[in-house]
Amino acid sequence: MRLTRRTSGFLIGFGVWSWIIWPTFLKNIWADDRSWRHGPTGFFTVHLLLTAVSLALGTAIGWLGVLGWRAAKASAARQVAGHS
Repeated sequence: MRLTRRTSGFLIGFGVWSWIIWPTFLKNIWADDRSWRHGPTGFFTVHLLLTAVSLALGTAIGWLGVLGWRAAKASAARQVAGHS
């Protein structure tokens, strides 16, 4: 399967967005009174896991975008050179 540059750019943007949003979200959860009662609460633990999974998926999706972008760039260069 080939990704267009537009699709690849969207995936890269999604990955970057994930790394902007989720650490901020976790910082806000960390400061929430419901997060700590003589240690981390279930509320905090669930949101920590949600953040970790979201960052992992955002990273993977962003990486697919980078790979797609590189492949589209290489394909365009081959076409310019007269190869398919």
